[in-house]
Amino acid sequence: MSLTIVRLYHDLLGTYGDQGNAEILIHRAKARNLDVELVEVTPGMAVPRSGDIYLLGGGEDGPQSAALEMLISDGGLNYAAAGGATVLAICAGFQIIGASLPDSHGQITSGLGLVDAHTIYDSSPRSVGELVIQPSRGELPVLTGFENHQGLTRLGQDMPPLGIVRSGVGNGFDRQEGIWHGNVFGSYMHGPVLARNPELADAVLRSAVGPMPEFKDPFAEVFAIERRNTLT
Repeated sequence: MSLTIVRLYHDLLGTYGDQGNAEILIHRAKARNLDVELVEVTPGMAVPRSGDIYLLGGGEDGPQSAALEMLISDGGLNYAAAGGATVLAICAGFQIIGASLPDSHGQITSGLGLVDAHTIYDSSPRSVGELVIQPSRGELPVLTGFENHQGLTRLGQDMPPLGIVRSGVGNGFDRQEGIWHGNVFGSYMHGPVLARNPELADAVLRSAVGPMPEFKDPFAEVFAIERRNTLT
């Protein structure tokens, strides 16, 4: 079986090393004997419409607005997501895939609308530090990451969060963090999040390819356990 991973604008949305999420997915997919192709999409390139997993990372307000404008104009990510492709969007990427968010001037603008999520900026202090959540589904263990964001994101009534905050801020409403709606994952956790949480990486892979054989990666598992034990 083949798998196509599309990494979107990591030169714009790669401030916190989120481009590393692609390498984790590739490593864990190849361990299951999947043929993997990584497609790099840089500004000005068309977004492929037949990918299996699409990755967006974090970035500052200006690059975020530029990425959103290009994605709206291109339409490829929306097309792929509507067809069932998996999306993993981190921080600025998480805000982009929502219904609305502030632009680089602080004015509310439309997002991609892949999920019903609305980001605002208010007078709250910037959310910076370690983030620990209890996942809301998927039989996943506690997840950890690093958050650094000004925006607060409210999910729509029928939108399930990725998890419930045990430590940190997350979305900023109802102790929720991120989103997991169908094949769309969003989170404020950097790390990269999939390096810190191999079980989440496998959940993302399964959403794209279905059931997979078990894979043991002792180094990744020890690292994930160390972070959980330190932060909980």
